[in-house]
Amino acid sequence: MRIVVAEDLYLLRDGLVRLIEAFGHEVVATAATGPETLEALRTHRPDVSVIDVRMPPTQSDEGLRAALTARAEVPGLPVLILSQHVEQLYARELLADGSGGVGYLLKESVFDADQFIGSLERVAEGGTAMDPAVIAKLLSGSAPDRGLGRLTEREYSVLGLMAEGLSNHAIARRLFLSEGAISKYTTSLFGKLGVTDDDDTNRRVRAVLTYLNKP
Repeated sequence: MRIVVAEDLYLLRDGLVRLIEAFGHEVVATAATGPETLEALRTHRPDVSVIDVRMPPTQSDEGLRAALTARAEVPGLPVLILSQHVEQLYARELLADGSGGVGYLLKESVFDADQFIGSLERVAEGGTAMDPAVIAKLLSGSAPDRGLGRLTEREYSVLGLMAEGLSNHAIARRLFLSEGAISKYTTSLFGKLGVTDDDDTNRRVRAVLTYLNKP
């Protein structure tokens, strides 16, 4: 994969580059500020990018804003946000268009290299990788919409784990159920949410976006 890494802290940025390259991927550019991030995304159009939220010059939300601008110019550009903070408003905006892979992980929740690279590859392939803490923040104080209101408690649990990026096999292990049972739950929830595309990956992303973007 061709990857852009945007992180203002040198040691963390260098560590991410070394980690990514150790797994056989290519870092085509790095950035340390919001403007540099946007320029790198525009120039290289990477297979996926790793972007911190808060970057110079103001240390507010420059990284996330650069990602939003780039995705507006290049619809579906895969982006994985890796941050210490959950910027709720802009995170929702990042997820709103429903195209291309998206991820939002908190730095403190990435426990090992395989987990991080797996999330990065999943986003590059058009999937999602959402931190449970990010999901909780996005859902705080919101009420289910009509589609989500039709889900059973078990279907809602399955959809929440799907939002984290887990496969049916991983969800089955987490809920101590068979993979066949999870497949039935996913088919049912797809129907209730009106997600009928034959492409299973696309269906999963659309269902997750419904889950995360409920009013």
